[in-house]
Amino acid sequence: MKTGFYRAALVGLSMLLAAPALAQTVKVALDSPPDLENSGSYVWANAFVSALNENGMTAEEYQRGALGGEAERLDQVSQGLLEISLSDVKSAGSLNSLMFGVFLPYFFDSTEQVDQALYDGGMLEQINAGTAPKGVRVLAVMHGGLPAGIFNTKKPVESVDDMADLRMRALDEIQIELFKSWGSTGTIVSWPEVPNALQTGVADGYLNPPVVPLMFGHTDFIKYFTDAATSPSLRIVIASEDWYQSLSDAERAIVDDAVLQGNAANRAWLAPRQEGIFKALEDAGVTVTRLSPEARAAFREKSQAVYEGGPVTAEQIEAWTAAKE
Repeated sequence: MKTGFYRAALVGLSMLLAAPALAQTVKVALDSPPDLENSGSYVWANAFVSALNENGMTAEEYQRGALGGEAERLDQVSQGLLEISLSDVKSAGSLNSLMFGVFLPYFFDSTEQVDQALYDGGMLEQINAGTAPKGVRVLAVMHGGLPAGIFNTKKPVESVDDMADLRMRALDEIQIELFKSWGSTGTIVSWPEVPNALQTGVADGYLNPPVVPLMFGHTDFIKYFTDAATSPSLRIVIASEDWYQSLSDAERAIVDDAVLQGNAANRAWLAPRQEGIFKALEDAGVTVTRLSPEARAAFREKSQAVYEGGPVTAEQIEAWTAAKE
């Protein structure tokens, strides 16, 4: 009797240990409020999670900050403790500097050219060749809205000379170097601390897509926006490489298809953003400045300094150039 009991227990344990990833909950850490109207990354996440659930893989969204900040989520993903995280470009860039090529100022002419370089040009595959051995796979690159522009609390910025007395919040060292090239200064501030930094004068502004102050409620203190269109507004989706490789072929096909559905939803959301976003800013009390061709050319010329000696090497820039063409 006992022999039969133990045999049954062992069979049950072996079945449990062999349970496929389909029986596990795929944790998806969000990076923005769950706003299908204003958040391009949430549009991606919503489509991705829905596709997994519809095909038998249980997926659950975790609200922004619930599983920690950017650094904590990157660690969790690399250790296999978190399956999916919607993250900043810096997360992958810290593992493979090739990723930073997407943020080269005035390098891409359109969002379509970004996708061309990443997907058709093979740059995403090259990025993963450097990140996967460190436990992280970049599943997708999402568009967060129109190209990044200059927000500040003090004054209209109509030329690069107007940046001289502004202290800008920087995401990383790359942005600090960019602000230096414009004659400004920068200070790295984590995103949760940005509202306090802007209201206390620690920082006077930031570089972000036009929708950001609307989405995060910053229009009470952000009063000026300049459509500088410096670089694409991008976020990334990272996955645990250990988890991804543990999937069966059928499960991996479900995940890969969900990624495609997320990409399609994100690009469909992006298309109409050209209309109305500046008016929405103006309605919220933000003065919108559109650069003259001469002013834009001056910003572009000053920004070239970032290409020299930055985290993206000359060889990597050549690779991005070939891929986008």
